[in-house]
Amino acid sequence: MSQAIGIVELSSIAKGMEVCDLMLKSANVELLVCKTLCPGKFLLMVGGDVGAVTQSVQNATQYSGHLLVDSIVLPNIHPSVLPALSGLNSVEQRQAIGVVETWSAVACITAADRAVKAAHITLVRIHMAFGIGGKCYQVMSGDIADVQNALEVANQSAGENGLLIYSTLIPRPHQALWQQLVQGA
Repeated sequence: MSQAIGIVELSSIAKGMEVCDLMLKSANVELLVCKTLCPGKFLLMVGGDVGAVTQSVQNATQYSGHLLVDSIVLPNIHPSVLPALSGLNSVEQRQAIGVVETWSAVACITAADRAVKAAHITLVRIHMAFGIGGKCYQVMSGDIADVQNALEVANQSAGENGLLIYSTLIPRPHQALWQQLVQGA
């Protein structure tokens, strides 16, 4: 079976904890993320084989009711997505950067996975809704053409449900901006 992650975003912290318990008890999945997001949202992420993750997310979405913000199952997730969520993927040299901003963590993570699979880019980081009003953004780096291609894929993905806020391509970022976005300085 393929490895997958499932993500559920809720508008209630208490309901999020309740749904987390349900997800873990309803299928053989591993808890990857269980935490609050600004402003008062809750994010759950589980991993495992595709069937178990799908069952867990389906149970969560049915049980969440009107408190569900978004959910998805991502089979065969790109190996750079989880490190990007945890902090930074390393980048060797200064190149073009792309930034995609969304209204939902689920939309941003999905767009990042699709973008990195579609183009030869480095997914540098995914910043989820901490101190930014519930929004999420991703930073990618690569040659201008590759970043442009990845941005188009990410924009289409995030725009499917009207969750794209804005995206930009910066072909030659200033050294100070580069250090801030890519090196975490």
